[in-house]
Amino acid sequence: MAVELCLLLLLVCGSTVSEVQPLHKPPPGTLDFGFVPAKTYETNAYHEPGPIGILFRLVHSFLYLVQPNSFPQDLIKKLTQQKFGNVQGDYQKAIYYEIGFIVSAALGLLFVLLLPLVGLCFCMCRCCDNCGGEMHQRQKKNADCRRGCFATFLFVASLIISIGVLCAYAANQHLTSQVRGAKNLVHSNFKDLRIFLNDTPGQIDYLVSQYNTTKNKALSDLNNVGPLLGSRVQERFAKEVRPALDAALTMAGAIRETKEALENVSVSVEVLQEGTERLHSNLTDVKIHLSNTLSDSACSAAQAASTCNIIRNSLNQLNINANFSGLPGVSEQLAKVNDILKIDLSSLVQKGYAAFNDTPDLVLNQTRNILSDIKNLLDLIGSNITSFTQMLPVQKVLVDLTIYLTQSEAYVQDYFPLVEQYDFYRWLGCLILCCMVILILVFYYLGLLCGTCGYDKHASPTTRGCISNTGGNFLMAGVGFSFLFSWVLMITVVITFVTGGNVEKLVCEPFEDRTLFKVLDTPYLLNRHWRNYLSAIVLKNPDINLTFEEVYSDCKENKGIYTTLHLENLFNINEFLNISMYTEDVSLKIEHINVNLSNIVLLDEIGKRNLLDFSSSGIDGINFAAYLTEINKSVTKVDLLSFANDLEARADQLPKGALENALKGHANSIRMIHNQQVVPLEQAMKYVKARSTLNQSIRLLQRTSSEFMVKVRNVISAVDAAQFLISNDASLVIIQETKKYMDMIIGYFEQYVEWVKESITMEVAACKPIANVIDTAVDIFLCSYVIDSVNTFWFGMGGCSIFLIPAIICAVKLSKYYRRMDTEDVYDDVETIPMKNMENGNNGYHKEHLYGIHNPVMTSSVEQW
Repeated sequence: MAVELCLLLLLVCGSTVSEVQPLHKPPPGTLDFGFVPAKTYETNAYHEPGPIGILFRLVHSFLYLVQPNSFPQDLIKKLTQQKFGNVQGDYQKAIYYEIGFIVSAALGLLFVLLLPLVGLCFCMCRCCDNCGGEMHQRQKKNADCRRGCFATFLFVASLIISIGVLCAYAANQHLTSQVRGAKNLVHSNFKDLRIFLNDTPGQIDYLVSQYNTTKNKALSDLNNVGPLLGSRVQERFAKEVRPALDAALTMAGAIRETKEALENVSVSVEVLQEGTERLHSNLTDVKIHLSNTLSDSACSAAQAASTCNIIRNSLNQLNINANFSGLPGVSEQLAKVNDILKIDLSSLVQKGYAAFNDTPDLVLNQTRNILSDIKNLLDLIGSNITSFTQMLPVQKVLVDLTIYLTQSEAYVQDYFPLVEQYDFYRWLGCLILCCMVILILVFYYLGLLCGTCGYDKHASPTTRGCISNTGGNFLMAGVGFSFLFSWVLMITVVITFVTGGNVEKLVCEPFEDRTLFKVLDTPYLLNRHWRNYLSAIVLKNPDINLTFEEVYSDCKENKGIYTTLHLENLFNINEFLNISMYTEDVSLKIEHINVNLSNIVLLDEIGKRNLLDFSSSGIDGINFAAYLTEINKSVTKVDLLSFANDLEARADQLPKGALENALKGHANSIRMIHNQQVVPLEQAMKYVKARSTLNQSIRLLQRTSSEFMVKVRNVISAVDAAQFLISNDASLVIIQETKKYMDMIIGYFEQYVEWVKESITMEVAACKPIANVIDTAVDIFLCSYVIDSVNTFWFGMGGCSIFLIPAIICAVKLSKYYRRMDTEDVYDDVETIPMKNMENGNNGYHKEHLYGIHNPVMTSSVEQW
């Protein structure tokens, strides 16, 4: 019941989720709902054993050698369903799977039975002075080599046993320390579960509160319906309207430019006419005076007649070349343009711009009533969501779950000292076993130490020293304790090996690769009437595909429990809140928006008439060629300086006299006219600017006059087309843009729904603590803390037990070389055994009766085995 209550408190998360499919994609704007508030879970469901992990991996490798078979899913399923043994061959499969453990356990039991029996027989045999019990040592040539080999083998065996007992002791200490530290791990898991329960309501409230973000954004866009919807409508028409109005405004500027050009033409022509008329008058006077001089009688003389005739014939060159006085005026065209400019066309175009730019305000003013209804509808949706969340008994469920969790934690805390107490007993028992092995090792190491240090190769077996003899006794003591303790050690090894090894192979390894979950997910396994056990417990429907593996994997990835447990099958969201119904109401309200743009006038008839008047102002009738011709002409027909120099040269050809002097005077007058009038006309800023302005203005008028008629017609046609579009197509455009505007508003709700779904899937009530509890119980505590330590313990103890056998053999053999013997070999032929000469000069042990010395039999004071 508590599990079901834990699940029900999350059902409210779905209250804001609708199953309606998105109708409008993609939403035009992105809403920022922030992050669902979530605290960080404290438990780190991962255990790193440290340096002892090397031993754990070594034990795992050994278990793989003992049991390389894959996990027996079929056998486990049959055993769970109580069908094991119904099919012939199940026992054979089980034996095949456990063959490694069976053989190893059988060998261990054989060790347990035989080694004490062998020890008993060995002891009885030695008591009868057999099996090495006779205190007599036969001398052999390779005695030193044998002694060294036995000592070396015993030392190596003792060293291996030492490593084994160290491994067992380390595993024992590791298990105890981890069990003591498990209290903090358990507390951390309960703390995470409490966070899981306490944070879920806040997360639900956050999801519900974020509806205000959606509502506020929708209200903001509704309040800005003018800039949003109006601007969109405006942009649709702007493609036609703005170019038309821009062209009309450009034409208004062109009219002003035309006026300026006509004024420049008029002023420039007046300036140039003034200069050329004065020059023409002066040149005429000089020509008359020069003609009068040539009429003098002196020109009749034979010497001067030809020269005078040449000068007389060149007088027609003294005249102006550019005559601006004969150009037609532009006053008539300028007057018409001035009349046209009395009507401000730019102002009329700006009124069209203003009317068109008022579209957003026009839309806002005409949609006030509809927007008020939509706002009320949004408030109603928010009220329904809030009232629905208040109807669910979240607080009651939370209280019940918190009480259950508190009771569970108190139960664990109460029984944890008992666990620690039993672990202490286990630790003490394992320590006693280690001490047994250490006691044996102490005898062996002391025996090796005393025997090696006290051994005198010059001493005979009957005369060995006390230290050497003590070393031999230590070795035999170690052998005795080995026989006494070995069966106890091996029984412990067999029991822990079979238990720990099978738990590792049948629980830990399948849990790690999740094969265990696949077995649990087998249909009808845990209950013959339920296809899926977990869905039957949680969702009351065994046909829903809810598996242990899926739940564990989702919780491992910290997904929301709503998605993990498929709670959508238990809670029908649309029965409580159907967002689609409200979105349809909002859509209907928005579709009733009707905006009238018939009052927008881009350019009235006065403006159009003004453009037509400009096109018929007569500018195209100006004789532009005549103007350009006169502008390009030089000031005079002949260069006056050249003419004056030529005149003065011809005067020098005449006889000295008044005629010569008169002609030279006229030449000086012509030079003066050139310097004072021609040069200013060509170089003075006033005239240069006038000529340049006239040239530019005439060319501007010439360039634009041919296009005026076409441009005016195009502008009027563009304005009429844009006006027609606004007047006739406005309703269609408004409907289209209103739909887009509606899509944008509805898109906010769809974003909210999608965000809620995503949050419920990944963030709300993230069930990582549930996976952590499973990992803590199985992977960390059972497998890493207990089983790995137990397996390492039996691995070390097993090695110690096995190597006790060669240690016993080597110790028994080696003790003969260290202990003081009662009798020794005596040889008649001193050359029989080639040993080092002793004090008497013989090779080998001597027979003392040959020298008349009494040789009593020596008796050892040390107990015999």
